[in-house]
Amino acid sequence: MPKPTKGPRLGGGPAHERLLLANLAAALFTHKSIKTTETKAKRLRPLAERLITFAKRGDLHARRRVLSVIGDKEVVHILFTEIAPLVADREGGYTRITKVGNRKGDNAPMAVIELVLEPVTKKATPAKKSTKKAEPKAEEAPVEEAPVEEAPVEEAPAAEEIAADETEVAADAAADADAAAEAPAEEKAE
Repeated sequence: MPKPTKGPRLGGGPAHERLLLANLAAALFTHKSIKTTETKAKRLRPLAERLITFAKRGDLHARRRVLSVIGDKEVVHILFTEIAPLVADREGGYTRITKVGNRKGDNAPMAVIELVLEPVTKKATPAKKSTKKAEPKAEEAPVEEAPVEEAPVEEAPAAEEIAADETEVAADAAADADAAAEAPAEEKAE
């Protein structure tokens, strides 16, 4: 035996609540969208989604189970022939509840519950990043490099020439030092 819901019932007793939700579900399947109180919409959602799941199965047993809840053959026919093919690719979330403000008379919070009949768009899954460096793909064309004109390069002096230059520089420096040392001595002699 199913356990009754806790808290206050929507109507009077559990039987009245069951009939009220069945009528709301029938109206939802007929009109695709209904405006009701938030509490009724929240209580209707699981029932409606379960009935749509039965309709997606489409066999005779599922049709009889839905017929035992709703009771109207025309509504069950609409559910199985029109709504079920539209939500065949969807894995759940067949209804949407949108809050629309409070009712004018008694200030009750109102909501619109509607069927989500848009086709499912599959999200692109991001490619897994590997720890190895990615190799260039075969699809990419190799980049051709333009020939670079080479400027004439002066050859560097050989090591022997560098050594000879250094000895000449050192000899010149030594001669200059000797000349500078002799100049003050000549001035003193005079």
